[in-house]
Amino acid sequence: MLADYAALIRAGEVYVLVDGSVVAGVLVLRPLEDAVLVENVAVRPSYQGSGLGRELMRFAEEFAHESGAREIHLYTNERMTENIAFYERLGYREIERRLDDGYRRVFMRKELPEA
Repeated sequence: MLADYAALIRAGEVYVLVDGSVVAGVLVLRPLEDAVLVENVAVRPSYQGSGLGRELMRFAEEFAHESGAREIHLYTNERMTENIAFYERLGYREIERRLDDGYRRVFMRKELPEA
């Protein structure tokens, strides 16, 4: 990813999951008008399969709900079929596939329950 993480940190959009002194996961959340975009979610390879991805996504949904968002959006590369299946298991629905920034991406969203 070519994101400017220094700028994202300054904007307060980066959340880090730590295990002692080890960064185990990273989440980038970008508030939109009526939604929150999960710009990036990553789990350190040695922690993958331990439920941290699910925990990060749960945090993203709680953040979105608390911020008054009605939906949460995300996208992933079309080739990352494991990611697509993971998000579908969490209740996200595919809304479109298209070329975006030179990548074939799958865009997904999930409606959040009313407060």
